[in-house]
Amino acid sequence: MESASPVLLILDDVWSVSVLEPLIFKIPGCKILVVSRIKFPPSIIDSIYDLELLREDEAMSLFCHFAFGHNSFPRGFSQKLVKEVVNECEGLPLALKVIGSSLKGKPEMFWTSAKNRLSRSQPVCESHELQLLERMKLSIDCLPKKVRECFLDLGAFPEDKRIPLDVLINMWVELHDIDEEEAFHILVELSDKNLLNLVKDARAGYMFTSYYEISVCQHDVLRDLAIHMSNRDDVNQRRRLVMPRRDARLPKEWERNMDEPFYARVISVHTDQMRELDWFRMDCPKAEVLILNFASSEYVLPPFLENMPKLRALIIINYSASNAVLHNMSVFSHLTNLRSLWFEKISVTHLSDSTNPLNNLRKISLMLCDMKNSLDESAVDLPGLFPQLSEFTMDHCINFNKLPSSICQLHKLNSLSITNCDSLYELPSDLGELQALQVLRIYACPHLKRVPPGIGHLVKLKYLDISQCVGLRCLPEAIGCCRNLEKIDMRECPQIESLPSSLAFLESLRCVICDDNVFCQWKDVEKAVPGLCVQVAEECFTLDWLSQ
Repeated sequence: MESASPVLLILDDVWSVSVLEPLIFKIPGCKILVVSRIKFPPSIIDSIYDLELLREDEAMSLFCHFAFGHNSFPRGFSQKLVKEVVNECEGLPLALKVIGSSLKGKPEMFWTSAKNRLSRSQPVCESHELQLLERMKLSIDCLPKKVRECFLDLGAFPEDKRIPLDVLINMWVELHDIDEEEAFHILVELSDKNLLNLVKDARAGYMFTSYYEISVCQHDVLRDLAIHMSNRDDVNQRRRLVMPRRDARLPKEWERNMDEPFYARVISVHTDQMRELDWFRMDCPKAEVLILNFASSEYVLPPFLENMPKLRALIIINYSASNAVLHNMSVFSHLTNLRSLWFEKISVTHLSDSTNPLNNLRKISLMLCDMKNSLDESAVDLPGLFPQLSEFTMDHCINFNKLPSSICQLHKLNSLSITNCDSLYELPSDLGELQALQVLRIYACPHLKRVPPGIGHLVKLKYLDISQCVGLRCLPEAIGCCRNLEKIDMRECPQIESLPSSLAFLESLRCVICDDNVFCQWKDVEKAVPGLCVQVAEECFTLDWLSQ
């Protein structure tokens, strides 16, 4: 009896384990190929092949097949123009197929128009947009509701820019009534389905990794899909009000409808410099997240911030070469429900002159900011301005020498991160008054020479990061009183040559990352502290941050 012919069974576009499991069966001579965005566990799938985006030659061949009916350029047609259109598809097979088909048989003048529209993130034509986005929409519709909503939120960020993960997590927590753990789980699910890409700083570890060490990027077509799905309702009824690309002014569609309230929960503005007269009145009674993306050295905050009584997260990101000065800071006095504030590449003026107390603010993140020595004054009353603050983060900030002593009166502060700030040379002597502090991250601050002995009073401290503080000379003996300390990262601290004997009393310590020069001393501590693991840091040199 002849054996049966080999059979290849292809299961395309599978979106859940529950759907796949009944279809996996063992038949001699039968192989099953599953095509999916999901990374199924090894218990179900024998092997996984991650399909990359098409190479340039592959993309050209596929595009020409649909645009010309064969896999190469036709005679007499502009090869430069074809390459420019193909490059706009960025190696995405579906985009190459749909756009190529939409241009088939069209004159060269139409192609030039199509190339220009694509470079501005506009569809070649209505049929191109509908074919491409409606096909891709099917894969989004089957996501769980909260995951789908989080995906749609990604359209609020500019194309071709990395999205700080901390911004996303804060945004999702405020919008969707979830905690940080669930928000991160959703992020991983979107990544597993290849609906976004996670870009992680090579230096970051798994334990106590901060969100600003991770960023998110997304294919332009997926961003277009998120905007397309968000724009199906009338402009005043949309849950997300988003400018799809940077422009010199707000969309005319918004201006035509400004007589009625905008009920969006997320509003994203992407402009160049905005003066007071460039804004028009907008009533936004349900807005909870406002994202202001711009590129200029001067920027007037929108007066309609006064009409956002529910605003919980404000994200201000400047993409210009120089730090921006913000005007109309008085609008902050109306943000009584604000919980999260993100400033990026902003010149921060005297905090005491900038705002009334923000009684509900929980998180402040200052990235690439020029502090203008606004933190050097003893008159800065941080607990008076931010009485509920639990997280304070500064990264790559300039022009401040020390933290004000008033920061130690923020009795609800859980996390303090001062990183990559080369002007910082001193920590407050009364640092130990931060009784709620669990995370202290002071890395890449080369002019910091000492950690104050008051650190020993941080009874809840779990994580201490002093890595890349190349000027730091020692650890204080009082550190042995931090009985809840679980992890110390002190890589690239070459001037620390001896360790305090009190480290042997850190009974909760489980992980230490250090350099060779103190490794042997830490191994002695390891013998005295059960469960402690000491490891020598691997050298890591990267310039990835330059492309952000």
